[in-house]
Amino acid sequence: MPTQANGVPPSLVNELAEVKRRLSAIERAPAPVNKFDRYPVVEWAAQGRPQVAGNVWSSVGIANATGLTFDRVEVKFITDFLLTGKREAEVRLAAFRHTGNSDRQIVSASGTLSLTGNTTRNVGVVVMRWVHGIPYGWDYADDTTIYTIELQHRYKTGPEPYEPNRLQVFGMYKREKDKAAQDGGAMAISDGNGGWNWVSFQAGNNRSPIGYVTIPEDRPLEANVNGSYSISAMHYCVGLPQERIPEATAYGWHWRRGTNGGWVRDPDLGEPYFSV
Repeated sequence: MPTQANGVPPSLVNELAEVKRRLSAIERAPAPVNKFDRYPVVEWAAQGRPQVAGNVWSSVGIANATGLTFDRVEVKFITDFLLTGKREAEVRLAAFRHTGNSDRQIVSASGTLSLTGNTTRNVGVVVMRWVHGIPYGWDYADDTTIYTIELQHRYKTGPEPYEPNRLQVFGMYKREKDKAAQDGGAMAISDGNGGWNWVSFQAGNNRSPIGYVTIPEDRPLEANVNGSYSISAMHYCVGLPQERIPEATAYGWHWRRGTNGGWVRDPDLGEPYFSV
């Protein structure tokens, strides 16, 4: 094998140059900003009552977790207008595999956490820690497959939404923009066809609009309650090593303030959810 003037084989010279280049790159490498994954969070609108599609799981926060490093995640969100016995919620974390079209496959889910709120309005803060269960290396080389971790919610099954029993009075009514006929006077009501009827006219099908009128209650928070509450998107979804969040499990761990609640059901991948 030919050698250079110093007698070192060319292959060894190249290898030494490559080692020198790598050492230089390591020395110039910037210090990491953090030592844990941060998943960007996108908000999906929370659904309000009446129930949508039979009260299935709906995602309110979604984080792209493709290529994640750690299998333990921490999620934080807030709630509002949870009222015990009137507005109660169920929440869970779920991991999904997306194949590049509108369909997605659920991979894993935490247990179901019931949030029952308080007897009066209070803003609640909830932290959940969970082992997501996404297998390492599963289709990571596939350019069209992504994984998401989603905060899902639905109205708690059990107590029915609060149904107010408000006071009603009997009298005539009309649209505020409807005008009575000019020759009918104050006691005339439009018949909707360009004519008018007396207030007391009740003959045939062309009757005057007379009936019961509901009086709104004077406590707006307690009145007109339809089960709707507020839940934020995830404030963050962070992947952390075991030493940072040893409490995280496949079932889930949570901490809450400002709302009552607790775990009510084991993880169930068969429960219906919005598929898009």
